[in-house]
Amino acid sequence: MIQDIEPRIFNNSFQNKKAEPQDLFLSYEGDTVLVREEKDKLWYPSFSDFEAEYPHLIDEARFLFTIDNINYFLTDEKGLDTAEGWAYVTTGRFRTEPKYWRSFAGAVGWQLNRWYSSHRFCSKCGKPVTQSEKERMLYCESCGFQVYPVISPCVIVAVHDGDRLLLTKYAGREYTKYALIAGFVEIGETLEQAVIREVQEEAGLKVKNLKFYKSQPWPFTDTILAGFYAELDGDDTITIQEDELALGIWMNREDIPPEELKISLTGEMMEAFRTGLFQK
Repeated sequence: MIQDIEPRIFNNSFQNKKAEPQDLFLSYEGDTVLVREEKDKLWYPSFSDFEAEYPHLIDEARFLFTIDNINYFLTDEKGLDTAEGWAYVTTGRFRTEPKYWRSFAGAVGWQLNRWYSSHRFCSKCGKPVTQSEKERMLYCESCGFQVYPVISPCVIVAVHDGDRLLLTKYAGREYTKYALIAGFVEIGETLEQAVIREVQEEAGLKVKNLKFYKSQPWPFTDTILAGFYAELDGDDTITIQEDELALGIWMNREDIPPEELKISLTGEMMEAFRTGLFQK
């Protein structure tokens, strides 16, 4: 999956440090990220690449994380694609980059960029917030309110019936490949209760014998995913929730399309069922 970058080591512990010329930085404009134009892989800029035209970048950058001994920073500067050889490309590239450590760095940076951008003011009193020098936290000097990066829990459910797996397709999204039942956990709800509710709501099915598979941080939607396999309980008639799904079908194990670039928990779970790695 996208976070599986071994032998490289991701360290997200907060550090109040200044950038150096050799450090890399991430620059976003909406759903695009700055990369080197002529590279066929995600190649992020260093401060030394921009020190002639943008000498102030290094002073205004915000530390993000490290991968091995490489420090990554975030800059709010816009229009950096005016520099020769650099361009903003769609963040959809994070889903197709075969070197997971490159895509994971860009996706987590994008997640933090969205958080910083949407929390410039205190949600309690409306005054500007300040970045803590001790931890990854924003606080309001006026009322003392504190806010940390928001991570929402979400369940992914592989509903199976013998050698059949329930596959779905989302309604009204750019992503058109097969997926599994998925949904956010509600307030006061356990993960297991969310599994049962989401399957009932989205597919009109009942399930039993829930088995937890594994979890995954999913920076694209600020979520932590919890994957479950669940056995069909009773009637197999699918009734899709049309505002959420465009399709819901039972597919035999041997007919499930193989997953080529396994960046998601959904893809790994489908592949585990297809190949027989998942056993009831």
